[in-house]
Formats: sequence, structure tokens, C-alpha cells
Amino acid sequence: MKHSMVVWFEIPVNDMDRAKAFYEAVFDIKIEIQHFGGLLMGWFPFAEGLSGASGTLIKHDSYIPSREGTLIYFNSEDVAIELDRVEAAGGQIYQPKTQISPEHGYMAVFIDTEGNRVALHSNKG
Repeated sequence: MKHSMVVWFEIPVNDMDRAKAFYEAVFDIKIEIQHFGGLLMGWFPFAEGLSGASGTLIKHDSYIPSREGTLIYFNSEDVAIELDRVEAAGGQIYQPKTQISPEHGYMAVFIDTEGNRVALHSNKG
């Protein structure tokens, strides 16, 4: 295989403005909103030529936020940085920073403002 298997993700939202504000606050980023073929999409920043998947927030009747669906892991320098912003941004901590193993680093899980379960991963403790 010559590439990563995961290339794209979409996080369902009910309220795009609320979700945009949440993710911008937690990750200290800017999300651009666009209408795209009947969908309302909030684009996460993407660095061309670097590894990793990109994706969007997405609002459409066929997309339903859920705690039970696929779990997306966002890369982090230190999970604690973003996790410390979650509650102030309107989300809740689902699983606090936890060491996976010395070789595999740390993870944490939060619930966003839309009800989605989302994870963080870092190698740094």
C-alpha cells in the first residue's frame, strides 16, 4: 500500500454555527463554511503534501450526530491542550487523558456540541 487508508472524514452536525464555534475553540483553528451540492460543509484546515486525512463538519438531513458511530482520532501535540478547552467550548469530557502504552502514547475522548464522540491522540505525556 502506497498511501494511508483513511483520506477523508465527515462529522455530522445539527447546528453548523455552534459546531464551528466549538471546533474552532477546541483546536484553535478557523473552519470555512461552504454550500456544496445541497450540503452545508465546514472545512477543517488541510496542509497539501503532508500526511493525514482531512475532512469537514457536515449538515444535511441524512447525517445524524451520534455517540455510537465511528470514532475519529485527531492528532495532538499533547491531548491535555485541546481537552482543557472542551468544556468551555460547550462540549463534555467523555474519557480523560489516558495512557494507551509507553509505545503508543495517550488518548482522550470528548462529546462535541452536536452529540458526537470524538477522540484525541498524542505521543507526548
